Amino acid sequence: MEKKLPGVFSAQKKDGTVYYRSSITHKQKHISLGSYDTSSKAFAAYLEASSLILDKALSLKDYSDHRILSFAKWISLINYRDNGIYISTPIYLHPRYFEYILSPDLILKFDIDDLFYYSKHKIMLRGRHFFVADYGMQVNIANRYGIKNYAVMGRDYRFVNGDPYDFRYENIEIYNTYHGVIKKNTKKGIRYVSRIHINGNYTIGTYTTDTEAAIAYNKAIDILKKAGVTKNFIPNYLDGLSPSAYADLYTKIHISPKITNYRLE
Repeated sequence: MEKKLPGVFSAQKKDGTVYYRSSITHKQKHISLGSYDTSSKAFAAYLEASSLILDKALSLKDYSDHRILSFAKWISLINYRDNGIYISTPIYLHPRYFEYILSPDLILKFDIDDLFYYSKHKIMLRGRHFFVADYGMQVNIANRYGIKNYAVMGRDYRFVNGDPYDFRYENIEIYNTYHGVIKKNTKKGIRYVSRIHINGNYTIGTYTTDTEAAIAYNKAIDILKKAGVTKNFIPNYLDGLSPSAYADLYTKIHISPKITNYRLE
């Protein structure tokens, strides 16, 4: 009979294949360490977790591909050791913020207010964007901070301290909130240019408020649809504006003749 190893439990897949689960209990907290194809690997994971929890000298810098535990589990255990809170996602807590550590070289920062959300949602990197799976869909996390999918850094928003991985609210400044609206500094002061893309960029008009520019964009969409344009434009939604106020502005706002006279070629 095989000797039972601490923290190792055998299990069977549906096809009858035996595998081994590893776990550790520390301060009455039971933590799963993953599944392995051999009992020796499962036991090695248990020993590695034990060392990590007991030895405060071990840190993020000590992780390598030769470790048994996954990188995310390594971070979760370090956070549990140092802060007394176990979080299944790779989060490390600081007094006023937390880090979501995707790799030793890729560390995101968030306000503590976002801790519950990211403790339940795994962040993934696709291209240059960070996503979470939410209700079966991949959601760009930048949307949580008012950054639209079409937004361009430096034009529509900026990271105040220059760190594009720092998603703390005070570090994100939004310039342009609405689709098709760009904020401009002119000799007459701040103005908002509304543009729409058909077979190229068309200027709808320049307005004194972003609300007017956003409504102008919506009005341009309506005009273009009547002209037979079938492109799937996304209209702006203006919270806090009553239907009557919206209708009044919609009627008064001037639209460029390039839009009102647009015809399909």
